[in-house]
Amino acid sequence: MQHKHLQFGKGFRVLLGDSHSQAAQMTLAPGDTEGGPDNRHKGADQWLYVVSGSGVAIVEGKRVELREGTLVLIERGERHEIRNTGETPLKTLNFYVPPAYTDEGEELPAGKA
Repeated sequence: MQHKHLQFGKGFRVLLGDSHSQAAQMTLAPGDTEGGPDNRHKGADQWLYVVSGSGVAIVEGKRVELREGTLVLIERGERHEIRNTGETPLKTLNFYVPPAYTDEGEELPAGKA
């Protein structure tokens, strides 16, 4: 068993995981973005859950409004960007299946968990 008490700070941080899945937290300041038109996870699905704040996810050119309680599945290979369009930090909990990052937050090559 693994466990962690979440304390959202700045930026992106891998929390825990194993060879099958991974959890990370992300905090974006108002006006900040993560990802972009060329951002995608070639080897992992990403589940993004909004803990607090508001923003927009742009996935394969389609916009999804983000607010507390929103859950988005970004399938492997889909290009995506997350934007904080609100006035407070956008805090998300992200799950990757299989893992997409090293413990240090560097993206893994596709299929290299």
